[in-house]
Amino acid sequence: MKKIVVLMVVMVLLIGCSNEEVTNYEYTFTGEGTYWQTEYVYEGTETREKEDGRTTYSNEDSDEMRLTYKGSLDEIESIKKLEFSYVTSVGSGGGVREFDAPPNDLTFTLSGGSTGAKVKEDEIIQVVVTWDDFEESFELTNEKK
Repeated sequence: MKKIVVLMVVMVLLIGCSNEEVTNYEYTFTGEGTYWQTEYVYEGTETREKEDGRTTYSNEDSDEMRLTYKGSLDEIESIKKLEFSYVTSVGSGGGVREFDAPPNDLTFTLSGGSTGAKVKEDEIIQVVVTWDDFEESFELTNEKK
């Protein structure tokens, strides 16, 4: 019994001495143009820690962009090349799909992750979609900011 009490006291002291603040977040940005709509999900963990009078910061995140054609598969059956990209305050990403046969889905996905700076909850993300000889650009916003 005495060992359990000592163990609990030590645990309380260790927890009370922790100078680490961890924040988890998830933002969903959406937007659309005439032909395409996009959902960009950005999530991660932000850690701030105080040690020896200094504060350290780290951030680990992952993201997924889902680009969906708003029409039917018949309308994009002749597509040969699709390029899409996005720009945030901390970086950019994009993808290219080339088709030998007609696409069999209306949604195209791009995902990744990084460490370092964090996308802001209220930022506006620029998206550009190019398919064959057409181009469309639009903005994504976080409706839950």
